[in-house]
Formats: sequence, structure tokens, C-alpha cells
Amino acid sequence: MGQTANERREGPGEAKAMAKYLRTSPQKLNLVAQTIRGKNAGRALTDLEFSSRRIAQDVRKVLQSAIANAENNHGLDVDKLYVAEAYVGKSITMKRWRARARGRASKIMKPFSRLTVVVRERGAEVKKPAVKAPAKPKAKEAAPKQEAKKEAPKEEAKKETAKKAPAKKAAAKKTPAKKTAAKKAPAKKTAAKKSAAKKADKE
Repeated sequence: MGQTANERREGPGEAKAMAKYLRTSPQKLNLVAQTIRGKNAGRALTDLEFSSRRIAQDVRKVLQSAIANAENNHGLDVDKLYVAEAYVGKSITMKRWRARARGRASKIMKPFSRLTVVVRERGAEVKKPAVKAPAKPKAKEAAPKQEAKKEAPKEEAKKETAKKAPAKKAAAKKTPAKKTAAKKAPAKKTAAKKSAAKKADKE
């Protein structure tokens, strides 16, 4: 009932090493990591050895550990190794304080960093995990849905025509009212003429 072994997280032609609690800020550590990215392993060790930055010696130890892992654990050729990745992350932060004037205290932050170095053999292909495409619906299942969509517009068209028909009838009923109003207008004119004629007779 032993614990199962962890799966290997590196590719077939690479190895890595990591340091967790390096006493420097991630920004300063990244400046050193930039100087070795993409370089051959031997050239990177030489550059770190003669670097003027204090943390460069810790980075050199991590790189040496990655090279040793590649040679002893994975059987890679040391002469063909190069620094494929060197990335930096945040770690813990110690919090201290300092006495200031008028009884105040100002905080002092002491950040730690972590570094991961991945070395890879020249010419080794890195296999990326295959991404599965989503399954498409079958043609038989999709056909009934399309037929239902085609029938729906026909029903809507019938409803619209049924609504428009009463509207036309109402318009037809309103037209005679206009004609009757036109007929009443001459009657008013004749009454006005008769009243004018009566006034003329009286005079």
C-alpha cells in the first residue's frame, strides 16, 4: 500500500531544478535569470560565476542541479544542454518594523523568491498534449430540429394574414361614412341659398 509515483512533468529530452527560498526580490532575481535564458549550459555557468550580483551564485547552484538531474536521472548529453526556461516566482515575505519619530513605526518588507530552471537537449522535440475537439451532433438528430424550424415560420405567416384580414374589412366599412358626409354637404349649401333668397324677397 505504498504511495504511487508522481508522473514526470518534463518532456522526454529535458530536466529541471527548483529553489524555493532565495533571499532576494523577484525583480532582482529576474534580472539574473534573463542573462542565461537560451544560452548553452556551459556558457551560462561561466556567466553566472563572474557576475557581480550576489544572487547569481545561488542561480548557478540551481543550474548545476538541473544539469546533474539531466545527466544522472534522464541520461541526457551534457554537451548538448541549453537553458530552455528560467522563470521566477514569489515566495514568503518577512515583515519587520523600524522605529520612527513621534513614536511611530514603519514597516520593512523582506521578500523571498523561487527559481525554476529547465534545461533541454538540443534537437529534442517537445511533445505538447493533444487537445480534443468537441463532439459534433449526428445528422439524424439535427434533422428533426431543422424541420420544426421550417414549420414555425409558416404558422407565423398564417397568423399574420388572419390578423390583417379583419383590418381590411374594417377599412371597407369606414368608406361609406365618408360618402354620406359628402352627400350631406350639398344639403347645407341648398339651405344657405334658400335663406339668402328669402332675405332678398323681404327687401
